[in-house]
Formats: sequence, C-alpha cells, structure tokens
Amino acid sequence: MKNLFLIFVLSFTMSCNGNSSASQADQQVSDRNYSTLDTATFAGGCFWCIEASFEQIMGVKEAVSGYAGGDPSTAKYELVSSGRTEHTETVQIYFDPEVIDYSTLLDIFFTAHDPTQLNRQGPDVGTQYRSAIFYHNEEQKEHAEKKMAQLQSRYSGKIVTQLNPYIAFYEAEAYHQNYEKNHPFNPYIMNVSRPKIEKVKKQFSDRLKKEARD
Repeated sequence: MKNLFLIFVLSFTMSCNGNSSASQADQQVSDRNYSTLDTATFAGGCFWCIEASFEQIMGVKEAVSGYAGGDPSTAKYELVSSGRTEHTETVQIYFDPEVIDYSTLLDIFFTAHDPTQLNRQGPDVGTQYRSAIFYHNEEQKEHAEKKMAQLQSRYSGKIVTQLNPYIAFYEAEAYHQNYEKNHPFNPYIMNVSRPKIEKVKKQFSDRLKKEARD
C-alpha cells in the first residue's frame, strides 16, 4: 500500500511542519482567486490518482489533494491514514464551466476509480479511501444522483459512492500535491495510480490538455 512509500517523507515532513493545522490548509484553498470558476469535490481512493486524472483535462484549472468529511483538528495525513477519523482522501477541482461541465467531471470521476468497492480502492483499505461526492449545490446533487442511476447497470455490484453536502475541504500537506507528476517512478504510482490515469486519458482523449497528449 502507498503508506509504505511515505514512511521517510512523512517523518521528514512532520519534523518540519509538525505545527501545521487544518485551518492553515483550508486557508490555502480560500486564498486562490478562482471566483470565475466552479468547484467539484470528489473522493475516489488515493488522492494522488484522482488529482492526476483531473489535472490532464481541459477546463480544469487546478486539482488539489486534501481531506473532507471529518473534524478540522484531524485533517492531517498521519491521522487520516489511520482510518480512525471521518475524513476521506479527497480532491477539490476548480474548473471552467464554459469548457467542461459537471456531468463530464462525474464521468471522469467514475472512470478513475471503482465505485462499487466499499471503504477501499484496490490495495488501499479503510474508510479514508471510501468513494464520495461532496455536492456544492442542489444542481450538483441532482447531476450526481442521475449519473449514479445511469451507471449502475454497468456494474455487477452496487455503487456505494456516498453523496454528501459539501461542508469543508482541508488541503493536504505540500508533499502530496502533484505527487504523480513529481514522483513518476514511485512503485505505487507506476503500479496502482498510472493504470487508472491512463484509463482516463484513453477514454477522454478528446478532452486532454495539449501537454497531456504528448
């Protein structure tokens, strides 16, 4: 599991940033001037994969790894990774609705992970890897409900994706951001994340950013 690859980087980061708080992480998000953009918030297992899957899509200004679903005081990787908080690894997506709509983002989300796996994704097991959609308004909720109903027939198992109202998002530690891009030869990235990212890339080839096509 990916935790095995984070032992060293976690020990270093915690020693340097032991006093960082969830409120500081949330402030990083609020500092972004994305007033002309819409926001989508998805959880689909390890956030490295979900973030990278969306970063390659036209219309996505930025995808940020973080935590949602729990108390701000526990929005730290060393706590979330224990599986004893109510947080799930989550990605917040800032997108231009003139270029890509929320329904298409949902299609990408469901392509990037298996929504029938309860409290796990592949080798990653625990409630922190659960599938969830945090909707920002009633329109997003309706789109998500409709999409899940449409997709259910494609799966032999029941879609277990949680549909929750958005309350707060806490940006993850800096070393988690752009992890796939910065660590392409990490064994977890190569063997677990990359196949999912490539699946999205293939299925949405007409929506890839120029740099993602090369």
